[in-house]
Amino acid sequence: MGRWLVAAGVYNLAWGALTVLYPGWLFDLTGMEPPRYPFIWACVGMIVGVYGIGYLAAATAPLVHWPIVLVGLLGKLFGPLGYVAGVLRGDVPWEFGVTLPTNDLLWWIPFAMILARAWRQRQSAPAPDAYRPAEAA
Repeated sequence: MGRWLVAAGVYNLAWGALTVLYPGWLFDLTGMEPPRYPFIWACVGMIVGVYGIGYLAAATAPLVHWPIVLVGLLGKLFGPLGYVAGVLRGDVPWEFGVTLPTNDLLWWIPFAMILARAWRQRQSAPAPDAYRPAEAA
């Protein structure tokens, strides 16, 4: 689990850094017209990079930091859904989906497996005691 999250973290940091430093790279790759406001696309790169930091943090204890994995999986599910909706509306060309396999689809199974394991662990753990404030020393 930790290795998958380290890989996701490194990938997101690299993709995010590339997009912050050169916001037009994906548009050049796909032959699309570059964005009118590249700083907005650079902000997308910043967000992706921040996810990378989260994945690296979650890699230290994936079952404890499962909410980070959940947020990541949701983004990796909703991103492709938004892309398909954009294509169907005619707002986004098919070529723009070139990064879906590595940005999103690749991570669905490992992230879902981490979340399933975290769920099983939480279900099998004894119920915690009622909240009690820490005693003063």
